[in-house]
Amino acid sequence: MEKAIKKYFPIFALPTLLAFTIGFILPFVLGVYLSFCEFSTVTDAKFVGLKNYIRIWGDSTFIHSLWFTALFTIVSVLAINILAFAVAMLLTKGIKGTNIFRTVFFMPNLIGGIILGYIWQLILNGVLATIGRTLTYSSSYGFWGLIILMCWQQVGYMMIIYIAGIQNIPGDLIEAAKIDGANNRQLLRHVTLPMVMPSITICSFLTLTNSFKLFDQNLALTAGEPSNKSEMLALNIYNTFYGRTGWEGVGQAKAVVFFILVAIIAIVQLRATRQKEVQA
Repeated sequence: MEKAIKKYFPIFALPTLLAFTIGFILPFVLGVYLSFCEFSTVTDAKFVGLKNYIRIWGDSTFIHSLWFTALFTIVSVLAINILAFAVAMLLTKGIKGTNIFRTVFFMPNLIGGIILGYIWQLILNGVLATIGRTLTYSSSYGFWGLIILMCWQQVGYMMIIYIAGIQNIPGDLIEAAKIDGANNRQLLRHVTLPMVMPSITICSFLTLTNSFKLFDQNLALTAGEPSNKSEMLALNIYNTFYGRTGWEGVGQAKAVVFFILVAIIAIVQLRATRQKEVQA
């Protein structure tokens, strides 16, 4: 069997490897190269060194988008994971209609980001109209609108992962803790949380990367208004590349910086939470 696998492995792996190379590796390498060039199309690229990267930090919209995205990511990661874990705990208590509730909470995750953005734009603008405001009146309205949207979309998905983790906790372990006199708070802190740490790692990674890369919801909900004050990094890169003539190289350089930031943050988060798994 092993000989057969070794013999036919290249035949089955080659198409996938070829597609991955054409669809990901080559565009990525070309994108990194273009970040060092001035261009309007890939055929007229002119190498300019670090000029594009220097221009990034002189762009006030990029700096604002970076801080706006960082703050949004912190708040959304905490809110989504706390709410998802709380709902998962509730839905593993054996209450009636648990499967229906799980389905209902998960359904928003199946809706596309653009559609969600326009749906919540109508809802939130309708609510804010009662006080004479709109989502684009202030960046704070857009910020909290995005938080509400992300929580509504992501909580159900993370809930499923937390439920799987909670259900994998050995019943004997919980019974032993109760016999030793542990109350509900102690059970949560010393048994449940350590045992679901792998689920926390996965959910933290997914919510962190999804929040940092948010684009379509931001575009549909506020489009960065007012005056780009609610513009997140992905939308800022898009607007720079397609909306500012002569800034295509800068937009590409921003995309490379964006990739590096997301990669570093994701690696740090994974290492931090995996260390907790080992300790548990």
